[in-house]
Amino acid sequence: MNVFDLVIKGGTVVTGADSTHCDVGIKDGIVTALGDGLDAATVIDARGRLVMPGGIDSHCHIDQVSSGGLETADDFASGSRSAAAGGTTTIIPFAAQHQGQSLREVVADYHRRADGKAVIDYAFHLIISDPTEAVLGQEFPALIKDGYSSAKIYLTYDALKLDDRQALNVLATARREGAMVMVHAENHDVIEWLTEQLLLQGKTSPRYHAAAHAAAAEREATHRAITLAEVVGVPVLIVHVSGREAIEQIAWAQRKGLPVYGETCPQYLFLTADDMDRDGFEGAKYMCSPPPRDAANQACVWQGLENGVLQVFSSDHAPYRFSGRDGKAAAGADAPFQKIANGVPGLEVRLPLLFSEGVRTGRLSLQQFVDLTATRAARLYGLYPRKGTIAVGSDADIAIWDAERKVTISQAMLHDNMDYTPYEGRTVTGWPTLTLSRGEIVCSEGEVTAAPGRGVFLPCDLPEPARARRPGVLDTC
Repeated sequence: MNVFDLVIKGGTVVTGADSTHCDVGIKDGIVTALGDGLDAATVIDARGRLVMPGGIDSHCHIDQVSSGGLETADDFASGSRSAAAGGTTTIIPFAAQHQGQSLREVVADYHRRADGKAVIDYAFHLIISDPTEAVLGQEFPALIKDGYSSAKIYLTYDALKLDDRQALNVLATARREGAMVMVHAENHDVIEWLTEQLLLQGKTSPRYHAAAHAAAAEREATHRAITLAEVVGVPVLIVHVSGREAIEQIAWAQRKGLPVYGETCPQYLFLTADDMDRDGFEGAKYMCSPPPRDAANQACVWQGLENGVLQVFSSDHAPYRFSGRDGKAAAGADAPFQKIANGVPGLEVRLPLLFSEGVRTGRLSLQQFVDLTATRAARLYGLYPRKGTIAVGSDADIAIWDAERKVTISQAMLHDNMDYTPYEGRTVTGWPTLTLSRGEIVCSEGEVTAAPGRGVFLPCDLPEPARARRPGVLDTC
């Protein structure tokens, strides 16, 4: 009788802590041994390859209706296929509450959307946009206990934004129950005022989206989110950080000893505001919020990843097609910038982009790469050590990489349901050649072989940073 169902032989196994040449023994979808000379009836030859934990994309929008009523192009079938093809084995999209909705009913709806479609495992963050007494007093605490232990709040967008008192109430509930809160940090009134002024001047093209969503608006809201979290005494994660000014606020908080975390995304490393200034309506393809900044800010984001101020690298995959009734041009090909859907795709290319320009250039070590793309997210969102590492007892979620493979990115090769990629024509070095989810091959050499519905929902434990009670202002009275 074979001890293992599957053995990955001869590769370099990399985790967020170290790397070693060894075999990986897998039984019943679990890593059961790491060592030399392991054998099984089924063997994967990984000689000359990197064997790394499958990525965790902890910020992606799948089968979601925007606050403006537009639907994302990817459902759980296409979105999870795209993730698997890019070496990602867990996704954490959002169960998004809109005004007047029951949070519990929103979660049930997203389970219906995912059921029978996902090819890899998934969890859900909550989006809380209507923090009523019932939501904060009953639904949110109950859902945290049921495995939905993270929530996102917005400081901008008319249909989603919370005022400071509402944000404090969400943070206080999270503190009491041990949940993690993510914050979209931009100052809504600043953006609205700048938008008004730009429109009055006839400045309506996509390029002006960058001016309306000024770095100062992100800086102020980042500092405000940190302050609110400090008052309550709760950890907080600032999502999709775009540049220097917000990073400085996060670094300041960390120097002060506050449990503040930062996340960034490919668009802030590989796109700039100049991309929104392309001919005609082409600039709309590169619009997201916060927007890409400039080359100097790109350098600051890279530095934030290198020095650990930013701990998570996710895609913020927001797949609005360029054309069609739910696309960027839904309001017309000459629509003013504030009526164009915000968001760019990036689920499948997230890992190769960072590997190529981070690891291959020497900016990041292999261990940093794994930590940024898998391990830290697992820890922050209550999935570690089941996910995010290769260790005895962990799920056998593994991506095998050819570190030398050169790939030129094109929309034609990707597995999402989009009609463009903002990274068209970019050549990267390093690509996952085989992806396993719980010991099952789900993608091999770019072909997704997994059956829809094999992915399972992952209830999340209380996140590590949120388990410790930290003093807030009221605790010092």
